[in-house]
Amino acid sequence: MSLNLHAIRAIYRFELARTWRTLFQSIFTPVLTTSLYFVVFGSAMGGRMHEVHGVPYGAFIIPGLMLLTILSESIANASFGIYLPRFTGTIYELLSAPVGVPETLAGYVGAAATKSVILALVILATARFFVPFHIVHPLWAIVFLLLITISFCLFGFILGCWADGFEKLQVVPLMVITPLTFLGGTFYSVDMLPEPWRTVTLFNPIVYLVNGLRWAFYGVADVDIRIAAGLTLLFLIACITVVMIIFRTGWRLRT
Repeated sequence: MSLNLHAIRAIYRFELARTWRTLFQSIFTPVLTTSLYFVVFGSAMGGRMHEVHGVPYGAFIIPGLMLLTILSESIANASFGIYLPRFTGTIYELLSAPVGVPETLAGYVGAAATKSVILALVILATARFFVPFHIVHPLWAIVFLLLITISFCLFGFILGCWADGFEKLQVVPLMVITPLTFLGGTFYSVDMLPEPWRTVTLFNPIVYLVNGLRWAFYGVADVDIRIAAGLTLLFLIACITVVMIIFRTGWRLRT
């Protein structure tokens, strides 16, 4: 059975149109935030830690800063994208249309992932103004970036189906994802932590995402890169499975 490309294009363009209407805020906010992180952390901590694993500290935190924005933006865009049709009741038009699960996911998740990737590139360009850096494994950097972005867009899609109010859309990103990201080696190396905190930190899944991206950038990581890639792929498969169950059962979509 072939994909309905017209349906994918229609959903994708409709979702992406919301981004273009708020383009200034969408671009200006990550640029300002990234600049502040470099000024605060780069000046305060960079003066004390000149290098981490042979990488200048300013360059060392770039993958973490990218991940911090990617996770929050991927979840926010994908969750709001599917929650709004549920809230307004237009979801029934989508469910009654000849549009399958692959087309729906490609449209909603594709638009959310596109915005997240654009923001990641904006952050990368902003970082260039503050510190010089060189990506050691550019192909793997793209692979990890896409894996993480698509996985968390799917996760945001699940949250958008689960939430029954605008407040719930913010619960998981603010109270779970953001704290885990800050405690996941975004601004430091896990090897710097004393025991037992180093062992405890290794149970934080964000550690493996940060280090996967950091290895792609500089060839250094605090964890086995194979484990990082495997866990990211496993999370992607788990999210796809949950989304398929949601569409098969109609959970939170038809009620």
